[in-house]
Amino acid sequence: MSGAGLVPLPEHAANLYFHPPYVTLAHLFHAPRLWGISSRVLSSYQFQYVVEGAAEYEIEGRVILTRRGDLIYHSPAQVHEVRTFPEEKYICISILFDFGDIPYPVEQLLGPDRYLGNYAGHDVEKLLTQLITHYHQPGLAHHALCQGLLMQILSEVANWKQEQEAQTRGQQKIKTKMVLIRNYIADNFDRDIRHRELEELSGLSRNYIILKFRKAFGMTPFEYLTRVRIERAKELGIQTNMSIGEIAGQVGYADVHTFGRMFKKKMGASFSQFCSSMVTD
Repeated sequence: MSGAGLVPLPEHAANLYFHPPYVTLAHLFHAPRLWGISSRVLSSYQFQYVVEGAAEYEIEGRVILTRRGDLIYHSPAQVHEVRTFPEEKYICISILFDFGDIPYPVEQLLGPDRYLGNYAGHDVEKLLTQLITHYHQPGLAHHALCQGLLMQILSEVANWKQEQEAQTRGQQKIKTKMVLIRNYIADNFDRDIRHRELEELSGLSRNYIILKFRKAFGMTPFEYLTRVRIERAKELGIQTNMSIGEIAGQVGYADVHTFGRMFKKKMGASFSQFCSSMVTD
């Protein structure tokens, strides 16, 4: 990520209110093998969040390799290209939005760097999923929710970027260990993980791990384990014909009702609603 800081809003901006964004597209996209986009521009802003796999973006000549959890954006009329890899699938959440004829200082809010960070396990990931779920539901109430969720995403991303820039070197070292723990959980989600394993992996105590992991990712390590299992369930629900009971068993839940309650609590929609609302290409 670029070291450039966020561009401060002008002093008078504190008293300004802007037109809320209008979401013109929000869906989960499964890229076909060797899919890509060659040199296009859009009339809207676009968020692209990697759910699974990898893709290479080129935005105004800058190449950005994106993997699981990475979020990027580009602005209207900004030239961009997308390339996938033969050996890797690519599944992403794609959201297009604009602000009508009233300009909104998006770059001042998010900064000039089109790579916005990695949000695997972060609240931003949950908000993005909720947005695409509500986008495919009829009615003005869901439309209003989409606008609110998008504004919350913008705010969360801006705050996260500011926090990253304010971290000291020591804080960065601890954050690196938290990322190590997060990746370990993601790689071993299909079995029981003990606190002792995480202590041996990081050299930190159980309570300190819980405290710092929650500060870094907004949840405890075992709440993150639940999130990873649910993300895997979403993938199975979209890509296979397995029943909900079979999927629950695959991701570590012996009881389908426990899985259903957990999914709705974490994702804001039932598993059946999520699967039926997805648009795939």
